[in-house]
Amino acid sequence: MKISQLASSVAESATMQLNDRAKRLMAEGKPVIHLGLGEPQNPAPEAAVRAIERTLDGRSLKYTAAAGMPSVRETIARHSSDAYQVSLAARNVIVCNGSKHALFNTLAAVIDPGDEVLFPAPYWVSYPEMVKLARGVGIPVAPAAGSLQPDPDAMLAAIGERTRAVILNTPNNPSGMIYPETFVRQLVRTCETREIYLVMDDIYRQLVFDGPPSASVYSFTERDIESTHVIVINGLSKTYGLTGLRLGWAIGPADLIAAMNKIQSQTTSNASVLSQAAAEGALNGDQAEVAELIGQLRANRDLMCDELNAIHGVRLETPGGGLYCFPDCSALRSSSVELCELLLEKALVVTVPGLEFGMEGFVRLGFAGTHDQVAEGMRRIRWACDPDQPARLSMGDLEVVRDWV
Repeated sequence: MKISQLASSVAESATMQLNDRAKRLMAEGKPVIHLGLGEPQNPAPEAAVRAIERTLDGRSLKYTAAAGMPSVRETIARHSSDAYQVSLAARNVIVCNGSKHALFNTLAAVIDPGDEVLFPAPYWVSYPEMVKLARGVGIPVAPAAGSLQPDPDAMLAAIGERTRAVILNTPNNPSGMIYPETFVRQLVRTCETREIYLVMDDIYRQLVFDGPPSASVYSFTERDIESTHVIVINGLSKTYGLTGLRLGWAIGPADLIAAMNKIQSQTTSNASVLSQAAAEGALNGDQAEVAELIGQLRANRDLMCDELNAIHGVRLETPGGGLYCFPDCSALRSSSVELCELLLEKALVVTVPGLEFGMEGFVRLGFAGTHDQVAEGMRRIRWACDPDQPARLSMGDLEVVRDWV
């Protein structure tokens, strides 16, 4: 059966593949611990649930405008205006089927075939594939030597005549690094001087553990919302733990949002009315549940970091935010794929190879699960990787023996 060259060139999401494999093992009755996905385990916020219930009670589940219901766009604009200290209107917002969809719509609207899109490594696994789907060329830029922070000089040097956009994600997936304000400011101003789009993937922006949220990206531009080249991507998945609702948005100049609306109207049309209702409820509701989630994540992060730092040969930069640790495990196995396969096969713990994020030798571990899940996952990982641990390990009804070094 013939399929297109484009479809053949795009890789399946590594995290989705691992999730499917974990579900198969669970279906077989195996006591799998999933540290591979970034999915907070908090209950859905009360205000979001009530908003969905009210919509269902009204029994009007019809099409909305492709860009989203006016009240939802207004709510996102008002919420984002407060968060970013910038003046936004509903026309500056498009509501999409998840932040991933918002990012893809953005790329489809701003790049032409052969245009280059830069992003620092380590990077989210979907960036290169999304750029490819938009017929662009993804250019990862290596971090500063011995660090997971971006190299400002390397980023600036990578900008060329074909560069059309730069994607930043801070706190970063997979590293949890929070990019320095000086770096973001320099890149925003360089991009605007050269008429390049700066796409800020802010899906983890509020999930910061050791200080206030990152500074507003709009504080680094002297242009107003209609003339800036800054585009912001966000959504419900991480801050509110509403991953299954698939509700995200993009913020930008009205002309760009209108172009994205044309693309969306011919592909997916509007996001689900239930998801839009949940967005309005969550953003207008009590934000104490967000603070509670951040506290839970901070405790999980501290637990995971303590356990990783206790394993000889593992090197870790403590994540300042997000949902993940990204330790350098190259002293244990040079191949991150081999190490993750070992952890899944022997310890029944799902992790993600750093190779998928542009950093061989590293492994991504998610601490978004319950405290008990994180503790059990790290107990098994220490057993698998630390020869000083007892040779035998019990996992539910299973007892296994470490027979490798």
